[in-house]
Amino acid sequence: MTETIVNQPTRRQFRPARIFLYFCAIVIALAIGVAVAWRLNPDWFMRMALVPTEEFTPPPAAPPLTWADNKMWIARPGKVGDNPALWMPRLADVVEGESPTRFADGEARGNAAVFYVHPTSLTSRAHWNAAFDDAEANWRAAIFARGQASAFSGVGDIWAPHYRQAALGAFLTRDTATANRALTAAYADIVVAWRQFLADIGPDRPIILAGHSQGALHLTRLLRLEIAGKPVADRIAAAYIIGWPVSVDHDLPLMGLPACAKAEDSHCILAWQSFAEPADYHQVTDVYDATTGFDGAPRTGSRMLCVNPISGILDGAALQNANLGTIKQDADLRDGQLYPGATGARCDDLAAGGRGFLLIGAPPDLGGYVLPGNNYHVYDYSLFWRNIRDDARRRLAAFAAR
Repeated sequence: MTETIVNQPTRRQFRPARIFLYFCAIVIALAIGVAVAWRLNPDWFMRMALVPTEEFTPPPAAPPLTWADNKMWIARPGKVGDNPALWMPRLADVVEGESPTRFADGEARGNAAVFYVHPTSLTSRAHWNAAFDDAEANWRAAIFARGQASAFSGVGDIWAPHYRQAALGAFLTRDTATANRALTAAYADIVVAWRQFLADIGPDRPIILAGHSQGALHLTRLLRLEIAGKPVADRIAAAYIIGWPVSVDHDLPLMGLPACAKAEDSHCILAWQSFAEPADYHQVTDVYDATTGFDGAPRTGSRMLCVNPISGILDGAALQNANLGTIKQDADLRDGQLYPGATGARCDDLAAGGRGFLLIGAPPDLGGYVLPGNNYHVYDYSLFWRNIRDDARRRLAAFAAR
């Protein structure tokens, strides 16, 4: 009797399946290896991906009247077209399918002039400084203005200049000389825009400074070189130097304004850097401790300025229910919702050797842009958007009453 075997697979038939399984195993092994390497040395990966490879070439100096043109501003009174600084978030209790209800605080706009400098939006490694017509960088800058500068729309008109910002890689490279040249070139644009801003607003209006990350860095330099000791310093109602370390001992005394110690203080400086817990600060402190302060002394080990954005108090703490509204952006970053009570905040304990970081507790889910070490740098404004709005109103009123 002959046995018939039907469709018995041959060794040749097994080969494609075996090759595919081998390929999958290799890909999984590589992915695990990359993930482990990223956890062990994320700095190296970021440098490889983001540090420009070209030789630095300084951009040409901007003529004095460059920022007289509306197109040189992301936001400016009278600007034709979309003004991202006037955006308002949706309220979180909107029922799906209904027209979104936008936040409105119901108060008249104040008379301040706000000078806002956006954070780094140039992620390409092609150039050390952005071009004015870089569409992708400008798109990101408008997103930042929407989520950050909008917090100040209740206190007055907002001016937000385009500038030839340093690339993100300038903050990651070990070539500090080139990075400083790129940042100096970016700051030169800020100075010209600042002088145009002063010409636009006239001699009497109170001024609020606001920036984040690279924008905050440029404002520290602007305060030290263009404002401190000059008549315009008397017009600064508050300066929000957010997402950049400011040494209490070695920077603040030369910036011309004191820290905002109480919620009702004005003519003062606020700063914070947000971390969820457990927090790993080393990517900030390693760089910070190797730098020199504005007074020429090393910043090593010095405490950074931390004003709690919920309470408005220097080195303060605030419970979760005191947070009036955190913005969670939609996936496409074009809109967002405002959630009260999302997180509390406390400046780390000075008595226990804290360095001046703002701790927000367990990591909230705001999106995929949390940096290594539970660093919520990207969300420094959106975490406390509603409290910042009220803080600015309160400090402007206190400044007017001085």
